[in-house]
Amino acid sequence: MKSLLAFLSLLLLLSMPSQAQDTAWNALERGSDNITVEGHIPLGGPLNTMDMEVEQELSRPYAYVSRGTVGTGTVRGTDIIDISNPANPQVLLRWRMENPDLHTGLGGMDIKYFKWAGRYYVVQSTQFGQGPNNDLGAYILDVTGLPDPDKVFEVARIHEPDLPGGFHNIFIYKHSDGRVILLTTISGAGANMYDLGKAVSGDVENSFIGTIPIAVEENGFYHDLYAAWHPDTGQDRFYGGGMGGYFVYDFTDTDNPALEFTMTGITGVSWGHTFTPSPDGRYAITETEYQYAPLRMFDMQPALDGDVENIRSPISAWTANWKNLVHNHEVRWPFVFVSGYHDGLQVFSMMDPENPQTVAFYDTYTGPRDMGAMGGAVGNGAFGVDVRNEDGLIVISDMSTGFWTFRMEGFNGWNGEDWGMPNISSVQNWDEDSKEGTK
Repeated sequence: MKSLLAFLSLLLLLSMPSQAQDTAWNALERGSDNITVEGHIPLGGPLNTMDMEVEQELSRPYAYVSRGTVGTGTVRGTDIIDISNPANPQVLLRWRMENPDLHTGLGGMDIKYFKWAGRYYVVQSTQFGQGPNNDLGAYILDVTGLPDPDKVFEVARIHEPDLPGGFHNIFIYKHSDGRVILLTTISGAGANMYDLGKAVSGDVENSFIGTIPIAVEENGFYHDLYAAWHPDTGQDRFYGGGMGGYFVYDFTDTDNPALEFTMTGITGVSWGHTFTPSPDGRYAITETEYQYAPLRMFDMQPALDGDVENIRSPISAWTANWKNLVHNHEVRWPFVFVSGYHDGLQVFSMMDPENPQTVAFYDTYTGPRDMGAMGGAVGNGAFGVDVRNEDGLIVISDMSTGFWTFRMEGFNGWNGEDWGMPNISSVQNWDEDSKEGTK
């Protein structure tokens, strides 16, 4: 009981707003002084703008936004946005599923881009209910010809007839063997892997690689996925949040993924949402999607050293507002960029992992706090977040207010080596053949 009370006291202490948020929010002072709104474009909400992704090359100034429908409506597809002038973003193309009135379910959920054989592609995950495309997990668009919208075309669709319901979340990873691998959530089946080089080369039927299991009872599932190369061990490492908590696998050999360790039995965590490591693989920023849940931070070193097989105690926690919750985040160490639903864009620092500090924020949603998805109507506002490493542009997709671009004072780009870390984030190096040369 004493340990539980101590843990709860720690959460309360660390969830208190830092100095950057001492001033009460109001409609005229929606953000901290060090955040500048570059641009904003509404996309026709409410509650139909989902996740997003921004290309990393300055020569390709494009962002991709998933369009889905929470509740009623027929908006299901992908919006492609030109951010060549971040102060004036423009929609280039609204790609929609055929026969929109016949489709049910969420529609477009998560979205990622990749490069293969000199061409650029977007993978849009989909979730449809009963009716057309109930077994469709994703469609792939060739976007090489942008900014001309007429040169965007569909090249493949990935169906899973035996596991209908689609892919809720996806992650695209450049494996050390040179393959570009699509990692997907599959209800009751762990995480599926697909060879995207085969998929876009006309061999989608043989693109399935295998499944990364989940170390829980039968019918376990992942909610979110992440993968990273670890030069110190020569491993391709998979991080999954799902039923029971968080799981780390070595999938260097994609035919035989091996469980490294787990993070389960955590107070207040019956299932994990998002699980992102620091660039060196030591610290974890984790998320559990329910009202009042903070982000929990863990030190994974004891498991990496082989001293323990399971970690269950966080070293710290963070929240913008204890009444709300976070939807997603991107790590650019020491900063964590957060899409915080009703709390909008939030940025906190992990420079002291045991004492995370809010350093910037901006509220992208000023609508009713009682209109949204999930219990407590907390699911509304900032949904997706991404960072362009080359110049530090921050981008948010808001479920109801659309697409936003930001700058944070003093953050003009990111390279992990500038912070004494490996240059590893969710951003992939598409142009290298493999990671063999870095082992």
